Amino acid sequence: MVCRMFRIEAEVDKERRELLRTRLRDTNTAASPVLRAWRPEREQPLHVWALDAGDGLAGGLVGHTWATWLHVTYLWVDERHRGSGLGSRLLAEAEHLARTERACTRVRLETWDFQAPDFYRKQGYEVVCVIPDYPPGITEYTLVKHLP
Repeated sequence: MVCRMFRIEAEVDKERRELLRTRLRDTNTAASPVLRAWRPEREQPLHVWALDAGDGLAGGLVGHTWATWLHVTYLWVDERHRGSGLGSRLLAEAEHLARTERACTRVRLETWDFQAPDFYRKQGYEVVCVIPDYPPGITEYTLVKHLP
């Protein structure tokens, strides 16, 4: 048996992070014919913005598309505009762009119990994962939707 010595470090290192991400992506791509077909570099950002009359940010959606999926990372509406339908409009526009311009068939997102799980259910999303106590005292939901 070979005994190897390793030095273990716990520090933020952006170069090592990128190297690790690249190596993991390469390993996963080599192991999976599905991932080889959908190469990670095909990931494309998708952003939708709502500006008020003074060109201030009233709301926005930030996500990306990859492998026939839209992943919504952030959806936010300024408190003054909540309840106006703006969140629904931003989400619908992102779904439309993902479906018509990028051939996406599904959407995925995460939200916490105090944020918007009911909002997403009303938009046709289905809860597929519930993680209680993440972080402590809060429940995280993963929701998906099939695009028509």
